[in-house]
Amino acid sequence: MAGNITLTMVKPVAYSKNTSGKILARITEAGFWLVAARTMQLSLVQAKKFYAVHKDRPFFNDLVEFMSSGPILVAMLEKENAVEDYRLLIGKTNPAEAADGTIRHDFGTNLQANAVHGSDSDENAIIECDFFFSKSERFYRPG
Repeated sequence: MAGNITLTMVKPVAYSKNTSGKILARITEAGFWLVAARTMQLSLVQAKKFYAVHKDRPFFNDLVEFMSSGPILVAMLEKENAVEDYRLLIGKTNPAEAADGTIRHDFGTNLQANAVHGSDSDENAIIECDFFFSKSERFYRPG
């Protein structure tokens, strides 16, 4: 499935503003199939494990604290060219630099509270989806 899946998370600030439904609507309207989804709150340990790739970056501690600060909605998405298409849909990481009409522009607050996470490569999409969803929790597009 490489190239056809990606992961998104509606981050705590966007979730607390009750924008998850609007964000999911944008995602599905853009042709993504919702393979799996759940709401949850990451523990500090889970957030550290998920973001371990950034452990040596100066923002790591703030990121894991933020991502474990409240509920999130996490979803696995399917579409041809999923990672690239989703990154275009969400826009640049900094909402102030994201194009009008992108999810981060419309729902993001700042660089850290940028509304959503999106996988940055096909390889990371597989790792991230496996982190959150077992094979039995996934329901791919029919046909």
